[in-house]
Amino acid sequence: MSEFLKAVKERRSIYGLSKEAVIPDERVEELVGEAVLHSPTSFNSQSSRVVILFGAQHDKFWNVIVKEALRKVVPEANFTPTEEKLASFQSGRGTVLFFEDQDVIKSLQEQFALYADNFPIWSDQASGILQYVVWTALSDEGVGASLQHYNPLIDEAVANEFNIPASWKLRAQMPFGKPTAAPGEKEYKPLAERVKVFKS
Repeated sequence: MSEFLKAVKERRSIYGLSKEAVIPDERVEELVGEAVLHSPTSFNSQSSRVVILFGAQHDKFWNVIVKEALRKVVPEANFTPTEEKLASFQSGRGTVLFFEDQDVIKSLQEQFALYADNFPIWSDQASGILQYVVWTALSDEGVGASLQHYNPLIDEAVANEFNIPASWKLRAQMPFGKPTAAPGEKEYKPLAERVKVFKS
């Protein structure tokens, strides 16, 4: 098995995290930067944007921004499990926030009107690719992570707190840190139900 496919196979959702550094924070920044540079986008749009939170900024994101947003929609009687889940994300070392720049998408829609309806779809696909590349790159260096989606509930608060440009649309959040628990067992449906091959 190639090293690439080995990394693909070993990437899992890790929910048990600690703040202990597996690799230097600068290495995390480097990996994310390389992923942003080299992940493909339609029409080479390069529409993806990223914010990395460490330390107090990471803690504030989960313990204040996300928690306060969820308090507005989750009944108090049911809030304890939500609070525990957020605490598990906060217990990590940092968070990667993934955005897509809507100004880039609008510009492409104007330039290539024939494909206008497709550019938002292609933008989401580009974001998904970037998220996966970052996730796999972190996993390959022993860093645990999971992918979360508290947008759009938190969008306004995030934009205000971190001075995010109005054109950046939040797509996903990735808490990461040192794994403290192994991922659960994963069941696989038969490939025969998921892959079709046609040969001449």
